[in-house]
Amino acid sequence: SGSRFAPVFGRGNVANPEKAPAMSVHLARVKVDRETGDVQLTGYDAIHDIGRAINPSEVEAQIHGGVVQGYGWALREALIYDDHGQLLTGSFMDYALPKAADLPPIDTNLVENPAPFGPFGAKGVGEAPVVAPAAAIANALTNAIGVRFTELPITSEHVWRALSGAKADGETSPSK
Repeated sequence: SGSRFAPVFGRGNVANPEKAPAMSVHLARVKVDRETGDVQLTGYDAIHDIGRAINPSEVEAQIHGGVVQGYGWALREALIYDDHGQLLTGSFMDYALPKAADLPPIDTNLVENPAPFGPFGAKGVGEAPVVAPAAAIANALTNAIGVRFTELPITSEHVWRALSGAKADGETSPSK
């Protein structure tokens, strides 16, 4: 129907008895404006055991992209709805995606420890770079201001409320 070739149907599976898991360590440095709650990422290090870097520049680019995405999840991106369930951040005009100006240089360190079960000794580098940034940034905030955040995104309003002791309904919590 509309194509000169018949559809191709197939079935496949992979039965790898052992995997080559990715491992990484991410370190974030932040600066917090205590009057506004604004968080500025001032430094970022991403260390990844990638097995063997078949294409090192592509691996670094993948890590950079994952860090930027994780930064957005940590501090900027949120689906916000009004009281009637209408999405208020449904366009790129309203959804706070990270901009290059928001980020410091991202330092990457590729650790090559070849994996016996990966192709040519490589390990996956698709998910590890995006998983770690939110935790690294939240930990950096905890170290900077002494408050543990457990929900994302950690907006400047959340940071300001934590610093000022204000609750979401406008009440203030007692001083500790």
